[in-house]
Amino acid sequence: MSSPASIDPKVSSKQEILRLLLKHEKLKSQTLAELLKVSPQAVRRHLNDLESEGLVTHTVETGGMGRPQYIYSLTKLGKKQFPEGYDRFAVNFLTTMVESVGREQVQRVLAEQWQKKAEYYRQRLGGGPLAQQIAQLAQLRQAEGYITEWYAKEQDFIYTEYNCAIASVAESFPVICGHELAMFSAIFQRPVERTHWLVGGEHHCGYLIKGDLDPNSDASSPIAV
Repeated sequence: MSSPASIDPKVSSKQEILRLLLKHEKLKSQTLAELLKVSPQAVRRHLNDLESEGLVTHTVETGGMGRPQYIYSLTKLGKKQFPEGYDRFAVNFLTTMVESVGREQVQRVLAEQWQKKAEYYRQRLGGGPLAQQIAQLAQLRQAEGYITEWYAKEQDFIYTEYNCAIASVAESFPVICGHELAMFSAIFQRPVERTHWLVGGEHHCGYLIKGDLDPNSDASSPIAV
């Protein structure tokens, strides 16, 4: 199971700083040093470099008798260091499709694509315990460019994605996010609720995956158009 503070030894310190800021939104330089297990001086050098490249910015927090605290976060350019996938081409393509065949037909095609995507994941997850399936899905999504995390919450599970590989498409066609939510429900054959939404202005997309199946629920039904 992944941890919010987990560090990938294969990733450079600067890349890891960007990844941590993506996940936590805002962090102090001292906190970054503790998470990376390096000296505060080394972190400040990396942050200065990243700030000069336009990838990171900071605000100053004052209060009390102590020294001012520098709070770091990603700039728009910094966030673009993480994959956003289809970008403007897909948006322009879908817009042209809407103009040609109508929005209803495009939504039907999108729903069919998400059904196929759900089946693709289901075939690779197998029929193991739910926690194992969620861990495998997180790995599959990471391979596609997502920064993912998950953990158990009592009998349920919280699954989080800190970036969106189809961000530009989702902003122009938010109905896609509804198809994606239905896709997760179809993958696990159980209710899934959205808890956070990037397109809605929040820091990440979050999902509550129900651990206990309601015998009266219809989580296995096809993705709605």
